[in-house]
Amino acid sequence: MPEIFDLREVSYRYDQGVTALDRVTLQIHQGERIALLGANGSGKSTLLRILDALYFAESGTVSFNGSVLSEALLRDDAFRFVFRSRVGLVFQNADVQLFNPTVFDEVAFGPLQLRLSKDEIPRRVMQALESMGIAHLKDRAPHRLSGGEKKRVALASVLVMEPQVVLLDEPTSGLDPRSQSQIIDLLQNYSDKKTVITATHDLNMVEDIADHCYILEQGRIVSSGATTDILQDLPLLERTNLIHAHRHRHGSLVHTHPHQHGHGQHEH
Repeated sequence: MPEIFDLREVSYRYDQGVTALDRVTLQIHQGERIALLGANGSGKSTLLRILDALYFAESGTVSFNGSVLSEALLRDDAFRFVFRSRVGLVFQNADVQLFNPTVFDEVAFGPLQLRLSKDEIPRRVMQALESMGIAHLKDRAPHRLSGGEKKRVALASVLVMEPQVVLLDEPTSGLDPRSQSQIIDLLQNYSDKKTVITATHDLNMVEDIADHCYILEQGRIVSSGATTDILQDLPLLERTNLIHAHRHRHGSLVHTHPHQHGHGQHEH
């Protein structure tokens, strides 16, 4: 399949001098379903923002469809229009993403920037709302919705653009089990022609949404492979703080078993 992203020795530091990514190299192809795994602070969210050209590599290169992403290139109106219509990011915190007075307006905002016809925009918006199961919320104010409803509105506002690449930052974080299951179902039913890259440390969802995984630790890719292989490598998952061993005593006997870490609220 055609290559969409090509990252070569990409490093990024925050203003405080904290290294978020350290010489990351990877290639992403059209139609791949990828999970970026790692504990809080491993660099997953930063990598998504690099792919979405919200951040730019301090060193190394990031190419999109053969063009090296840079601040100068994103100032070019023609390229920016193409890139923003083809790559969409759903933030971990939906409140960061939602700013319009109604759900309908929120989902219509992106298509309006694409200069679609007046008939095409409402058709696309209603189709996206129906696919998310939130058409009945179209006249509601986004900030008054539940966490799961906000997450679905945020997803709809990206998917309505029909992007080539969908970037998801902890899509089930902070949701109740039912809402988590609904989001996973939505992602499973999304077109297999799209490239979907999900940053998460929720191992329970990975097998349902990704075929290939990259594990990050302290800004570096320390392992990659097929999802089934990665999830079976318990020493690797424990070493990278994705699971930890629980110890239990039964009389004079002590045994351990792997246990997944809970959700965090924020990570770089």
